[in-house]
Amino acid sequence: MRNLIAVAFVEPVAEGLEFPRDDWPLHLTLVKFDVVTSDVVKSGALKFDVVDPRQDAGTEREPGAPPASGDPLTEQIATLMTDPVAAALGCRLSVDGEAGFGRAGSIPVNLIEPSEQLQVLHNELVRIVEQLPGRISTPAYTLEGYRPHVSHHGDKRLRQGETFALDRIALVDMAPDGGHATRRILKLWTVGAA
Repeated sequence: MRNLIAVAFVEPVAEGLEFPRDDWPLHLTLVKFDVVTSDVVKSGALKFDVVDPRQDAGTEREPGAPPASGDPLTEQIATLMTDPVAAALGCRLSVDGEAGFGRAGSIPVNLIEPSEQLQVLHNELVRIVEQLPGRISTPAYTLEGYRPHVSHHGDKRLRQGETFALDRIALVDMAPDGGHATRRILKLWTVGAA
């Protein structure tokens, strides 16, 4: 299984950026999911030939390097996500109050005010992911259960009343090259480049 997540970054990032798992740039989670990476998987009309190109070549990618241009899984998922992402790029979101998520409310977050464009994007990405061979990691927090928020990271946080644009939407690998210590941006959609 490959652990992936679609997010909207609030801070500047670049495609290929790798960062420690406990030092994410501020972001809004859109959908977290796992996808099967066996040789050939069919899901409805979708066909996945998902052999990692580094396995074929017998080489490992340098840490922090952008994804291989021949990564068929990333390319296929990104292609499926491009239209709904492009439709949402540029929409503005408003920051609401603070809340505590996780066990005993121990993770401080800023809630995001309800937005039809954000909900449509989330719903479309969930629909796409449900067609993939795999699973949504947190199904209770999708669709009607989706509570958009931006987690605080140390002193980095948003403030109630601020607004930000969905101008950096990304597909992120939660375990690049099989390691769980870092995260890597596989695909980045930006305003004017979707």
